[in-house]
Amino acid sequence: MPQIVILPHEKLCPEGAVFEAPAGQSICDALLANDIHIEHACEKSCACTTCHVLVREGIESLNEATETEEDMLDKAWGLEAVSRLSCQSIIDSEDLVVEIPKYTINHASENH
Repeated sequence: MPQIVILPHEKLCPEGAVFEAPAGQSICDALLANDIHIEHACEKSCACTTCHVLVREGIESLNEATETEEDMLDKAWGLEAVSRLSCQSIIDSEDLVVEIPKYTINHASENH
């Protein structure tokens, strides 16, 4: 099984995490299964950006982003070339290094 490294996140995973996840599972489901409570306001239907992650290593092994996902990512806080919606990113056989951005659109709008 691929190894997933989660970089430290102040609130969701202060120490970072390392775990294995089965190929075919979404990054979002893998995070949730390992007690990393990433937001997923649209219930993983690709209708928001709260589960936005930065795939620092292994992004080329993931399924290709759909046009719908890319349109949603255009609205994400802190968009980068390695941005993906974790609910739409299906793990394959390669190890991944994932960073959860400090803010989501929900947090950014609530805190201002």
